[in-house]
Amino acid sequence: MAHATDTRAAIGPARHSPAAGEIAVVFLRLQAVIRVTGLSRSTLYRLIADEQFPRPVRLGPRAVAWRRTDVEAWGEARPVTTH
Repeated sequence: MAHATDTRAAIGPARHSPAAGEIAVVFLRLQAVIRVTGLSRSTLYRLIADEQFPRPVRLGPRAVAWRRTDVEAWGEARPVTTH
């Protein structure tokens, strides 16, 4: 049994590196999406409702996250401002 301070026990089993040519799917939880986008929680969910931001995927019965590639694609599609 793992000790409570063993970080491997807190994050689950060891992750493997993707094979050559295989792309690893990375999920971002809500706080990470907020940090990456600079948007508030309410703005994110309003944009999702308006179909202007990617929908999260279900990780478990009470957990959702966004695919990093979806969030990055959304960010790349944003218009660039000029001042």
